[in-house]
Parts: sequence; C-alpha cells; structure tokens
Amino acid sequence: MRHLRLGLAAVVLAALGAILTPGASAQRPQPAEKTNMELVGVSDLQGRSAYQPLVHKQGDRFIAYIGHHGGAALNPLTATQEANGTSILDVSNPKQPKYLAHIPGAPGLAEAGGAQMVRVCDGSDLPRADKTKVYLLRSFGTSGHEIWDVTDPAKPTRLTVVVSGLRDTHKSWWECDTGIAYIVAGLPDWRTRRMTQIYDLSDPAKPVFIRNFGLPGQQPGSTGPVPTDLHGPISTGPRGNRVYFGYGTGGKGVLQIVDRNKLLNGPKEPTEANLLYPQVVRLDLPADAGAHTAFPLLGMQLPEFANQKLRPGTAAAVGVEHDHDNAAPARTQAGRDFVAVVGETLANECFENRQMVRMVDVTVESKPFGVASWTVPEASGTFCSRGGRFGTHSSNENMTPIYYNRVLFIAHFNAGVRALDIRDPFNPKEIGYYIPATTDKTDKRCVGTGANERCKVAIQTNNVEVDDRGYIYAADRANTGLHILELTGTARKVAKFQ
Repeated sequence: MRHLRLGLAAVVLAALGAILTPGASAQRPQPAEKTNMELVGVSDLQGRSAYQPLVHKQGDRFIAYIGHHGGAALNPLTATQEANGTSILDVSNPKQPKYLAHIPGAPGLAEAGGAQMVRVCDGSDLPRADKTKVYLLRSFGTSGHEIWDVTDPAKPTRLTVVVSGLRDTHKSWWECDTGIAYIVAGLPDWRTRRMTQIYDLSDPAKPVFIRNFGLPGQQPGSTGPVPTDLHGPISTGPRGNRVYFGYGTGGKGVLQIVDRNKLLNGPKEPTEANLLYPQVVRLDLPADAGAHTAFPLLGMQLPEFANQKLRPGTAAAVGVEHDHDNAAPARTQAGRDFVAVVGETLANECFENRQMVRMVDVTVESKPFGVASWTVPEASGTFCSRGGRFGTHSSNENMTPIYYNRVLFIAHFNAGVRALDIRDPFNPKEIGYYIPATTDKTDKRCVGTGANERCKVAIQTNNVEVDDRGYIYAADRANTGLHILELTGTARKVAKFQ
C-alpha cells in the first residue's frame, strides 16, 4: 500500500508541475550527444543568450570575449542586474574557465539590445596604437560601435565611441595589422537596414572615417527594389586584397567579392558607379538560400586532381580528338579557391526552408559556381520536432593552421556544432559533432500564438570559434552558456596538430 501511495504522489506531482509550468516543463533534460568530440569545459555565462565568441591570446593567457543578445541577468561579480553585453573569461585552462568581467550592453531584448559582436586587436599589431594595450571593438545594441581597453580583461574601460545614431549593427571585421575596420551599420539615410562603414582604427583612440559602402540600390537617392541587407564581411587584408561580403541571412543571399585596394582608395561618393568600381564579382543565390557567413577557403590543394597536368603542346599530342576551343586551361584542377557560404535558419521547428553550407568555387573569380552543399540529415535526430531552430547559422571565421582548409566547424542550432572534413570541397563530410546537454538555464523556444502556442526547451548552438591550440568554443543562443570542446578519435587525425 505504501508503494501505491508513493506512486500516486509522483503522478500528482508530475501533473501539478505540468500545470504550474506550461510549455517547456514537461520536457526532461536532454543529455549531451556526441561523436568524435568531447566536452572539455563549460561556463554558463551567467545565463545570458550568447551570440559571438572570440578567443584572443593575451601574453601567456587565452581570453574569451563573448557577445550577447539583449536581455538582462544578475552579475554575481557586481551583485547587480545588468543588461546583457560582453562576457570576458580566462580560458587558459579550458577545463576551468574563469569568468573575469561583464560589460553591460544596451537595454532591450533579442537583437534590439545587448552587444552581439566582438573583435579584438593588440596594440602591438596596430600601426598607431599604444603598443602596451589590447583593444576590443564591439557593437552596442543597434545604435553604435565602441572601443574598449581590455589590457586588463578583468577591468575593461571604454576608450571611445566609433559611431552612434545608427538604425542597426551587426558582425564587423577588424584587420589588426592595418587597423582597417569594416563596420556593419545602418545609417538613417540609406535604404537598407545594414550596410558597411569603413574606418581606420589603427589608432583606436582616434577613429578616422574612410567611406560608406553597399550594394547598388541601397544607397541614398537610389530607386527600385532594395537589395537584401548585409550580414558581415571577412577581409584577407593587403596581401590577399579581397573582402568577402555576405548579404541576406536566411534567403535571397548575395556573395560579393571586392577588391580591397579599390574599395579603400577608389572614389568614395556612394553613386552606383562608385559602388560597382571595387566589385570583382557578385553571385546572387536562389531565393531560399542565405549568405550569413562567406568564409574564404583559398589556395586549396586537392589530392584527387594531383595527377592532372597542363598540356605539353598541341591537343593532338595528348590524344584530344574533339578540342572545341583548341586551348588548354591556364591551370590544373588541383589548386583551387572556394568560399563556404552559410545561411542562417530563422524559424523554429522547420517552419521555413532549411539553411545549409554551400561550397562555391571561385578559382576563376569572374565565374563563381556552386559545387556542393551539406546539411545535417533531419532524420538522424528528429530535429524538426525537438524545438527551436534546425539548420545552419554560421561557420568559424578564423584561419588557424590547425584547421584551415581542413576542418570547418558549423553552428547548427539544435543539432549542436558539427565538424566537416573539407579537404575535398566537392564532397564535404561530417566527421564529428557535439550537441550540449540542456540545463536549468536553457530557455524554451515557441511556435504558434495564443491557445495554439507550444514551447520546447532546446539547445541553440549559435556561433563557433576555434583557438590556436585547437579548442572549439560553441556559444548557445538559448542561455545554456559556452561549451569548450576538442576533437577526438578519427576526426582529430584530419586536423593538423603539431
């Protein structure tokens, strides 16, 4: 009889829990799922929704800077409720990350507040900076960008505001060797929510404006349809002389490749002709394909085509019977350039087209073409019914030799972080993954409205970073924190560890 009473009590308690905590409460915590990837350490980031992680080596320490979406949470270091901004952690020992400081961001929820984006440069690299300093460039809500002195990462101080009074901000790029910054902004007089402002931040205390830039049709005074807005640029600096822009996060994507020298030194008035002047090529993607991240994979050597040779003479000399143009190609297939174009999935529970990784061959820049695509098979984890978003969001963006042109890491929302072997970009293959466990801080994700609304707790791996030691950092959009990972097993053999 006692066992029966205990069983009835458990049933009653479970029913009460479901009634008192609607939506997500009926779900059990989801354990971690993994293949060829292991958890090294974790920080809950004070329960804040995380966007972009960046890991920077400062002296003999590795410091992680994490940009947050809007919201607010208690900062135990100050015993104060603070608007989500920038978390700063010492991850020198990745097994025990130490939370050093939180810089409050702009009030507001989701992308209306916070301080989502971060870039960091050493003063010793910047041409005209204080050589003893370390500088943080970050967005401030949707209204501006600012620079902080993070030489002592536990005691950050604001140095200056680069620009304010914007309609929107997003993921900027900062060349530490030159100081040139490509800042994603929304100027009130431009026709698009996000475009590019270029600044010389070689002396971070004295920002110098260079020019505004965007797609033709976005500039003030233009007419006709407005091209989709910018997500972010990636520059290869003076040596590579290219900037790769991704426009249109979840659809109508555009990959634009720009001549950096012409962009910086060409005519700056934003006329249609001047906006087109630095453009090398523009590739418009189908309506269902976004271009959240455009990550260049340059100078790849493909073993499959290593034995292809240039013709020694005439077509007949190598047995060619039907050579229509009677001209051999200028280079073989072995050495090639690509861009990994990653779209962002926006809707929960698969209520839209899924975004994927698309490999674009840009070996001949004037004629880019898609050669492969990749996605997590939905049936491998019944991801559409798990809750939250399922699909790609972004790739890692740094070019550590351990992984560059070998392993690409993809943030895949409720499918966690995925590791792709890209040594053959025509056939990218998954070699590992890690889906973090949900915790009591993991937030719910909902679909429907009113009486038809349903909510589920779901991991939402948002962005991913790697450091020069090979550790992988996955930031969770649903408040679960920062997960520090490492490759194991056969996946680790694909990377180039010393």
